[in-house]
Amino acid sequence: MMLCICSIPSNSREYYIYKKIVNFKLKCLCDVSGGVTSMDDFLKEFFPKVYRRKQMHLHETDYCKYDDQVLTLFTSSLYFSALVMTFFASFLTRKKGRKASIIVGALSFLAGAILNAAAKNIAMLIIGRVLLGGGIGFGNQAVPLYLSEMAPAKNRGAVNQLFQFTTCAGILIANLVNYFTEKIHPYGWRISLGLAGLPAFAMLVGGICCAETPNSLVEQGRLDKAKQVLQRIRGTENVEAEFEDLKEASEEAQAVKSPFRTLLKRKYRPQLIIGALGIPAFQQLTGNNSILFYAPVIFQSLGFGANASLFSSFITNGALLVATVISMFLVDKYGRRKFFLEAGFEMICCMIITGAVLAVNFGHGKEIGKGVSAFLVVVIFLFVLAYGRSWGPLGWLVPSELFPLEIRSSAQSIVVCVNMIFTALVAQLFLMSLCHLKFGIFLLFASLIIFMSFFVFFLLPETKKVPIEEIYLLFENHWFWRRFVTDQDPETSKGTA
Repeated sequence: MMLCICSIPSNSREYYIYKKIVNFKLKCLCDVSGGVTSMDDFLKEFFPKVYRRKQMHLHETDYCKYDDQVLTLFTSSLYFSALVMTFFASFLTRKKGRKASIIVGALSFLAGAILNAAAKNIAMLIIGRVLLGGGIGFGNQAVPLYLSEMAPAKNRGAVNQLFQFTTCAGILIANLVNYFTEKIHPYGWRISLGLAGLPAFAMLVGGICCAETPNSLVEQGRLDKAKQVLQRIRGTENVEAEFEDLKEASEEAQAVKSPFRTLLKRKYRPQLIIGALGIPAFQQLTGNNSILFYAPVIFQSLGFGANASLFSSFITNGALLVATVISMFLVDKYGRRKFFLEAGFEMICCMIITGAVLAVNFGHGKEIGKGVSAFLVVVIFLFVLAYGRSWGPLGWLVPSELFPLEIRSSAQSIVVCVNMIFTALVAQLFLMSLCHLKFGIFLLFASLIIFMSFFVFFLLPETKKVPIEEIYLLFENHWFWRRFVTDQDPETSKGTA
């Protein structure tokens, strides 16, 4: 993780602040359910019908052997919970600060991990996942804001991607944990689920130790403290210009009594469509999370054994981690749009190739050949490598940059809500879709990525190295969005909402 810190200016105080941020960003170790749902001991205890079906088709190629809606509810319940809790997180983040949401999220994670590890029935599993979802709702609401607000403009892309980097590190570690705990009978799955408590505890400690953001302190009226923190993280006493921008933005924010209604105003239409609706939804519709959630299941369905399955998903998550590091070091140099478009083309090609290979070689009552299987793993690896430097990290970075302070916390709630809705839908429907659409599901994802690429090309302005409180100016000069931003807003003449 120290690799992420290398992109931050070497001033010791700033280094210290960002190093502490990393402590609570390993939360994604809790997302071990993809591996756990392929473990025989787990299936025998909670989903015996799925286990029997798996044994019947153990040496067959079958798109449908894991299609069980209760089993997928175990995974997707986390995301349904997260999308509800993010609205509570919005209020807490705005009124009490980013730290408060981080701490509450960590406590919810910890409780969920303990309950999952001790589960005796499906109800306990689902409740535990709901608590983990609460942690995601609070964490995803507060952490991207925290990172974007603490980072200097020239390094904001790299610093914000600490979020994605530690997410990828957590997923990679989770797959490694699953690889070894699968061998521990009959309670290896309990160890996997229970170990989510470790990053939850780290997140709690990090949330307590980190300083509040200057933006949040100004919102709370603690101006002297805000200026001290700003001077400390910038490593200089000369912060007057930035501090005045923060105070001006805060005054506008204080005038907003109903931020969710304000977000619907015409002048915020670009941020709403791009940052709160489009990008969060598209991040999930790339198909990548379907692969990551169910990588062990997919590889088993392709004819791999249980250990080979977990090992293969470990390889794909390694690609995700490497790609995030690449993006972290280059996104502030080349910009967001180029990463979206270049990687999008690669993802389209990989999805088409995967669909074509499966159409020819899979689902005809015989096991897929080792050579074809290895080729598929390579193609999926390349797809994840492309996603990991584009839609993965930028799906959180770009929305966190776009919104002015007066609607930032509320808008981030919409971002998380939309993201979780589509995450939950994809998690719940993917195996059923795989069963019915077969190889066509990958061609569907390819079509969606084509649409997303056009969306980015025509509608997203470049935000690299632009101060976060000045990004709204980009829309005033955009060929399409300026008609919304510069035209008279009918509601403006009626006063502030």
